[in-house]
Amino acid sequence: MNEIIKTRRSIFPAQYIEGTIEKQDLLSILDAARWAPNHRKTEPWRYKVLTGKALDRLGTYLGNAYEETPGHKKIKLKKLRENPSKAAAVILIFMHRDEKESVPEWEEIAATSMSVQNMWLMTHELGYGAYWSSPKSFVDMKNFEGITTHENERFLGFFYIGNYDKKGFDYNATRKTIEEIATFIDM
Repeated sequence: MNEIIKTRRSIFPAQYIEGTIEKQDLLSILDAARWAPNHRKTEPWRYKVLTGKALDRLGTYLGNAYEETPGHKKIKLKKLRENPSKAAAVILIFMHRDEKESVPEWEEIAATSMSVQNMWLMTHELGYGAYWSSPKSFVDMKNFEGITTHENERFLGFFYIGNYDKKGFDYNATRKTIEEIATFIDM
């Protein structure tokens, strides 16, 4: 099996070290995203790429939104404010619903997820760490400054990308056996 698939891991913003991501690398990551399978060729994935000062603005936006929620916790508030700035880039993930609704919505969410997996594999191949953070209930990215979205777009999360120290990083993982996840039926 391809080692890129077997060694891909979630690398969290707390693990990132300083460094940038080359524009060509971002383009390669987004190009990989375009080649995900999708039913009826709806290509439902849409991405907004944040770098530079936009990352600081994202942290402020997330922190302010969370601070308005009842019972917010200081440690989580701190992480929401700081994590975007630790990343070299954050890609906002949107699913653009086919206006003809020619396929069920779940298929377009699944296709967008496969597109993100392609980004993740390319990110790993290029030597960066990545993490897909699901949106929180208090987050409405359609109100984030500089973001324009279509009414048929649904926000699915943040794809953090950053540099990390690969020395001593444990790529070993265990998975269930094939026998535990699959049943073979011989008709």
